Amino acid sequence: MDLEKQPQQPVAPAGPAPAGIRASDADRDRIADILREAMAEGRLTADEHAERVDLVYRAKTVGELEPLVQDLPAPDGAARQTASPYSYGPEGTGGPAENLVAVFSSSTRKGRWRVGGRTNAFALFGSVEIDLTEALFGQRLTVINATSIFGSVEVKVPENISLRGSGTGIFGNFEVDTLESVDPEAPVVVVNGYSVCGSVEAKPKRGKLIANLHRQLRKHLGH
Repeated sequence: MDLEKQPQQPVAPAGPAPAGIRASDADRDRIADILREAMAEGRLTADEHAERVDLVYRAKTVGELEPLVQDLPAPDGAARQTASPYSYGPEGTGGPAENLVAVFSSSTRKGRWRVGGRTNAFALFGSVEIDLTEALFGQRLTVINATSIFGSVEVKVPENISLRGSGTGIFGNFEVDTLESVDPEAPVVVVNGYSVCGSVEAKPKRGKLIANLHRQLRKHLGH
């Protein structure tokens, strides 16, 4: 007796759901770009942007990334999504924060050094200087949490990166000279915090540029 052969239906692969796929650098960069646009359009505050971007570069899977932009509009075009990711090297946002403390003293970080994902600066009757003009950025986002009480915290950055921030001055000064790089893949420095009878200032340093960042970082990493 002949059996009637029925065409077999295609079987869906048994692999993991898209949400469980490991996130690539391009995936993280795509979400970071959406968040950057949302902040520029006023949909996110500087604090919300910094918090979400921090989570972006900690995310391990695509499922961890998508909720960060669920309440934001889709990007205008697909070109940005397929753009080649900028090379930064190992992610640094998940590591320990660097602490710079000045109590009746001064603390300085400058020259050729590797910037981590997060730096805490605290000045009490003292001064903290953070100079990023010759630094190597190990990741796209760098967050600096600055607190100044009867003291000063000064942050200097190159002219061709993005500089953002949010803070409060109480009988003091909190000033961030906002800067947006024309290069969408340039590093982003976010300065948050407050000052009490003191000052927190972040601004670009004239004439200082990050030149050939991709090549410099590869040389530094020995690639």
